[in-house]
Amino acid sequence: MSKPRTYRTRFLILSLLVLVFFVLNVSLGSVKIPFSKVIMAIFGIADADTQSYIIQSYRLPKAITAILVGAGLGVSGMLMQTLFRNPLAGPFVLGLSSGASLGVAMLIMGSGLFGGFLVTALLSYWGITVAAALGCFLVLLLVVSVANKVQDTMAILIIGLMFGSLTAAVVSVMAYFSSAEQLQKYVFWSYGSLGDLSWNELLLFTFVFLIGLLLSIISIKPLNSLLLGENYARSLGLKIKQSRFTIIIATSLLAGSITAFAGPIAFVGLAVPHLTRQIFNTTNHKILLPAIALYGSLLMLICDVIAQIPFSQYTLPINAVTSLVGAPVVIWLLVKKRKMMF
Repeated sequence: MSKPRTYRTRFLILSLLVLVFFVLNVSLGSVKIPFSKVIMAIFGIADADTQSYIIQSYRLPKAITAILVGAGLGVSGMLMQTLFRNPLAGPFVLGLSSGASLGVAMLIMGSGLFGGFLVTALLSYWGITVAAALGCFLVLLLVVSVANKVQDTMAILIIGLMFGSLTAAVVSVMAYFSSAEQLQKYVFWSYGSLGDLSWNELLLFTFVFLIGLLLSIISIKPLNSLLLGENYARSLGLKIKQSRFTIIIATSLLAGSITAFAGPIAFVGLAVPHLTRQIFNTTNHKILLPAIALYGSLLMLICDVIAQIPFSQYTLPINAVTSLVGAPVVIWLLVKKRKMMF
């Protein structure tokens, strides 16, 4: 079988699996709903009853959020691994997650500085989302300003890690002087959540996600050139600084919006690119980008199904489930293959 046909077959299988787990994700929850009603609600044919309201207002947005989060983390992880030519690089290697954590920590743990009514308003969902977004944006500005002055790409990676360590240290100091209630709120946010978005919030998230994805698609040729190093890419006429800036902005939009709307979610951005390379056996980003987006969506849907504890009122932290489910799979696959493609 030729490679194009093999790729088409694998894309078809991945797409079908995403569809199956999307429907399964919408079907499961603390309230048991007939499968026929689930299918009708997905296609917008639903009665005005409680079960249809649960599906359309809670389960559908959560399943769509899982798809966007998985795709966004996978693609941004691929961008960072190729840019820095480092298999351990992930979407948060620039310190974006730490910046978001700092923004949320300052809001929650510094809430004693504000009045009672203002505290209630600020600690609403939108307040925490805006705080996380501002934290990401602040770190992004610092990283971009450094990227314009530094020639060496590896220096940007180290500076990003230093920003992450610095913000994590500030959060630790704030946590030390915070109350138990404030710490609990912050810890709950750090667990990550896919089920907190309304349709309006999901629309805004999707808009930012699509901009980041478009910039990623624009970066496909530069990414392929960077596989053999910056000197080789320069010899092909690639403008390194311009391409590097586009890749950093794309990663920031994808990873930053995900952290702001769903919290910090570990493992997916680091592991999905490696898993996809093993399955598709290629380093061509024209094939990898859509494959990684599909694989990331599938992994997040599977993890969310596991996290829900079907037909139970309890939900496991999605941040923990992604690592518990995914890490053993990656270890097994890499041991089996004995070689990491890059």
